[in-house]
Amino acid sequence: MRRALLVIAGTILLTGCATQPTVTPDVGIAPSSVASSSIASSSALTVISSEDLPEITSLPADLAPDAAKRIVTLAVGTGEIVAALGAGDRVVGRDETSSAPQIDSAPIVTKAHNVSAEVVIGLKPDVVLVDDLTSPPEALDQIRAAGVRVVSVPQAWAMTDMRKRILAVATAIGARNGQVLADELDASAAYASTSDKPRVAFLYLRGTSAIYLIGGRGSGADDLIARAGGVDVGADMGLPAFTPLTAEALANLNPDVILVMTNGLESVGGVDGLTQLPGVAQTNAGRDGRVIAVDDTVLLSFGPRTSALVQLMAKALA
Repeated sequence: MRRALLVIAGTILLTGCATQPTVTPDVGIAPSSVASSSIASSSALTVISSEDLPEITSLPADLAPDAAKRIVTLAVGTGEIVAALGAGDRVVGRDETSSAPQIDSAPIVTKAHNVSAEVVIGLKPDVVLVDDLTSPPEALDQIRAAGVRVVSVPQAWAMTDMRKRILAVATAIGARNGQVLADELDASAAYASTSDKPRVAFLYLRGTSAIYLIGGRGSGADDLIARAGGVDVGADMGLPAFTPLTAEALANLNPDVILVMTNGLESVGGVDGLTQLPGVAQTNAGRDGRVIAVDDTVLLSFGPRTSALVQLMAKALA
């Protein structure tokens, strides 16, 4: 049986979160330019970009009479949910992980989850959607003090979390079709059928800060990997999400395939730089240069495009 390990590399935000470890990923970063990067230095590299995913299809709008007319989406990926609910034309500001034709004219107002209260207030929103990663708290307090309704929506670290999040977004903006969208996404959240389940790890990197982590249970990637037909090695070993990575641990896991976030791969100098990290060269993945790179803005966004991402991941694993 061919054993494969997928390693997802990206950037990191150190923050506290009630439902996650003290180290949680920063998925709110701009997509990288793969074409001009040293990322594309290996013939064994597979890149999954946001452009490879289908565009978000909007449901017919079904908005309550008192529905929000000006929406700012600061919570990870919620702009895409609003677009799918048919209210994309009401988004006047969005986070870095939300991109769809329906909302792309709205300015991006976050940088690594950080937001300026003055910028948001200047957009004159009726509602601002945030989650536990949105910061700083003082900015959110300032937005509330200006009389703007700020609604915290649940984070999603697995596809089963998406229903609760969609319904919360729909309620916050006054959309009455949240149940319809949740049902549609539930129907598409299938597991890939494979006879040979590749063994998968989730590695999270920020080379500029020398941060090297391995994902585990609850990292978000463990659910995607399982649905794509793999086994998350970190989760299988019982590691908590985003555990500091050691060369010995990675060598013992012996990956055959490395899956990275594109910006994370760039931060360590592309494929060649990745293989220079401690422990990587001692793995099958390092020796063979097998790498899959996924756009930072879609990997852990858990939105309308996640099912399509899982399908592409399954093809890459196969």
